[in-house]
Amino acid sequence: MNLFALTLASFSLLASAPVLADSTRLREDVRAVAPALEKYALGTLLGEVWKRPGLSLRDRSIVTLAALITRNQTVEMADYLDLALDNGVKPAEVSEIITHLAFYSGWGNAMSAVATAKDVFAARKITPDQLAAASPNLLALNEAAEADRARRVGDQFGAVFPGVVQYTTDVLFRDLWLRPGLAPRDRSLVTISSLVASGQVAQLAGHLTIGMNNGLTQTEIAEATTHLAFYVGWPNVFSAMPVAKDVFEKRPR
Repeated sequence: MNLFALTLASFSLLASAPVLADSTRLREDVRAVAPALEKYALGTLLGEVWKRPGLSLRDRSIVTLAALITRNQTVEMADYLDLALDNGVKPAEVSEIITHLAFYSGWGNAMSAVATAKDVFAARKITPDQLAAASPNLLALNEAAEADRARRVGDQFGAVFPGVVQYTTDVLFRDLWLRPGLAPRDRSLVTISSLVASGQVAQLAGHLTIGMNNGLTQTEIAEATTHLAFYVGWPNVFSAMPVAKDVFEKRPR
């Protein structure tokens, strides 16, 4: 992104930053309540974090949207959806992120995101033909890897939770994860961000491995984690870091 475009993105962020909430609220409102918060937002979050190397503006938008949807934080979501679209996230990808997170953060959170995205799409004249198809031709499945995953999960939980095991195989890994509207690498970035945002570190190691197999680098994961600290809080990130560090150290170089 050239300097002019980066400047525009920064101005857009100033309108949609967490401390400003939405475009109708003036910076003076924040200053009247928490002037230090305004300082950190403008100086650290917008002045440094969003400009750090190691993760593109597009990826930072994906990470931020995943965190907001997972935590059902819709007050800021419209502005960040606009920013994501400006940063190169396609409408079809936004659609897929929301659909994906219905399974990883809950149906209600996805429906709240739908209500916000609907207005953003309407304002930008985004039409249904620009969105991901309901039943597209799926990506090719790695049958050996999926058979191994299904066997391990089945052996551990199949006798007690057969329904969960069945839907995990049939709906998640043989359907949702193969939808072409979101690249596997980006789908992993969404999933990892959601798990960190919700503090669900028990699932994190497996999805970090999947993510790196899908093309995410250790640097990108580390930078996404740094970014998430500002949007989901330091405790969630510090819970995730030991898991990620262990995966990185055990991964063949």
